[in-house]
Amino acid sequence: MGWGRCSAEPRAAPGAAAAPAAEGRAGSRAADKGAARREDSAGDDGGMSAADPSPTAGAAPDSDPGRAAVASAYQRFEPRAYLRNNYAPPRGDLSSPDGVGPWKLRCLAQTFATGEVSGHSLIDIGSGPTIYQLLSACTHFEDITLTDFLEVNRQELGLWLREEPGAFDWSTYSQHVCLIEGKGESWQEKERQLRAKVKRVLPIDVHQPQPLGAGSLAPLPADALVSTFCLEAVSPDLPSFQRALDHITTLLRPGGHLVLIGALEESWYLAGEARLVVVPVCKEEVMAALVRSGYEVRDLRTYVMPACLQTGVDDVKGIFFAWAQKKAGV
Repeated sequence: MGWGRCSAEPRAAPGAAAAPAAEGRAGSRAADKGAARREDSAGDDGGMSAADPSPTAGAAPDSDPGRAAVASAYQRFEPRAYLRNNYAPPRGDLSSPDGVGPWKLRCLAQTFATGEVSGHSLIDIGSGPTIYQLLSACTHFEDITLTDFLEVNRQELGLWLREEPGAFDWSTYSQHVCLIEGKGESWQEKERQLRAKVKRVLPIDVHQPQPLGAGSLAPLPADALVSTFCLEAVSPDLPSFQRALDHITTLLRPGGHLVLIGALEESWYLAGEARLVVVPVCKEEVMAALVRSGYEVRDLRTYVMPACLQTGVDDVKGIFFAWAQKKAGV
């Protein structure tokens, strides 16, 4: 299926492809400027670094040919096409409890409802152009950092954070989360809370040992990480997936929590003109990777993609949801 796609792939040009593309996610240069303005509005000092033109500044150019190929492909990534493929009907239809959207939101709500995944700071690794993955999390953290490798995705996030005309409408997701959480909260208040908690939008490259670069504005180490449809989507092979997981784990404090969602047995997906290669992973490989990176796996669930949601935009077979806790001393 798709992800909130991390686009945290190696060395793609940050301003990549005109792109807010396919549906025009920040579909104009005016939107680019607007994104830069808001990068200033959500930080502790009024500065949301989303406009940083250089992901992980100072990182060495990537010489791995597999990752370089991934980077090249992502320069054509179109955020609005990706959103349309995965977050508009049929996959974005939340009316059926058996749908993929309700399943993901339910996994997230149940995990954050335990109260164990909480603290001061949370980093969303490879946010892509999506925010749904943080709707249940935002109640439990005061400082949230969004990240993505592609500037066009950071611009897309900025549109929603600024409530600008043309921003993708997540209200259906916000309403559904309020319904399943059952706290009597309005969807408007849920979105206000998330916008208030997001302090910055930063570039990231999960293939670098310091994914956020040196001197990151994000408070480190974080109390929790969330990552949806990212690592498998930007890794050319399983060893690269493992290294990317190791890299992001350095951003998390010992005892902190990782909430990870991704595609099972997916080898490609579409985002407008871009056809992106994905490393196929199975449940057992995800479990093994988490253990190797020093986690205790608290929960690991899978969802089989029904035929009615196999829409030709990818070859995904299912989705995994993992909740893992970083062991002390890692």
